[in-house]
Amino acid sequence: MHKGELLKKLIYACITILIVLVFNFLLFRVLPGDPLAMMMRNPRATTEMLEGLKQFYGLDQPWYVQFFTYFKHMFQGNLGVSFLYKAPVSKIVVARILPTLLLVGVAELLAIFVGIIIGIVAAWKRGTKLDVGTLSFSLITYSVPTFWLGMIMLVVFCVGFKIFPTSGMFTPGMTFQTTGAMLHDLMRHSILPIVTMALVLIGEYALTMRNTLIDVLSEDYITTARAKGFKERYVLLKHALPNALLPMITIIAINIGFVVAGAIQIETIFSWPGLGRLMYEALSARDYPLLQGIFLLVTVSVVLANFLADITYSYIDPRIKN
Repeated sequence: MHKGELLKKLIYACITILIVLVFNFLLFRVLPGDPLAMMMRNPRATTEMLEGLKQFYGLDQPWYVQFFTYFKHMFQGNLGVSFLYKAPVSKIVVARILPTLLLVGVAELLAIFVGIIIGIVAAWKRGTKLDVGTLSFSLITYSVPTFWLGMIMLVVFCVGFKIFPTSGMFTPGMTFQTTGAMLHDLMRHSILPIVTMALVLIGEYALTMRNTLIDVLSEDYITTARAKGFKERYVLLKHALPNALLPMITIIAINIGFVVAGAIQIETIFSWPGLGRLMYEALSARDYPLLQGIFLLVTVSVVLANFLADITYSYIDPRIKN
């Protein structure tokens, strides 16, 4: 990819982020509910107390003044103060990033590896019982609602067999003597959320890989490669697979970008202390600054993931380099 083309994509990415920031400000202010009413549930709260809260959070200003203040603070790295936690939004978000990265990162890697393998096998053995079995598995996991799958996992493995704990990232109140004991407890708590998220993603990756690879295997250059006497494995790995990976890169990039939004249901069901659960809590409390901070992180993640996907294209497909 030429430097000029790279710069143009970078400018488009910045413009996209600016547009979403405007939408970000307007969206949460049209939601029903009063954030002050959520904060001041004390029936003895006076009018002076409410006015003081409005001034502290800047809610007493007209919307256009709030808009310019919002942009000014955003470019200064100040995401505001959370209504719910009474603390800087940046500190709250940073504290929740690591649990989400652990949950989603491991689930994504597992889903990508297993999904691509299943898709390759299904396409290579098209029409066989193996293809029908893997296709059925992929369709079921792709169509199952995330929250329903999470609840089934809880009922079966936590309530029924009592193999895993029901919630949290660590056992409450437990003091770990060694790092190994802490990691063991973390693993027991994280297996079910990771497997649940991975199962939902595996179906999508497997179906995409299978359908794309079937189309690629029907191309003329694949027939030419076979006519030259290349082994079937070489044709699959060197000719068909690189071209079939292009749609996969797009889907993976989008999923990574929307990872926070996608983790809301799983983190809520399993009480996982990540960004998804934080977004749910912020929505329930009408916490504008916290919602704006999380939404900004999601936006930057999506734009950055797609930007990196465009760069990756140029390395996988030689036609894009020109």
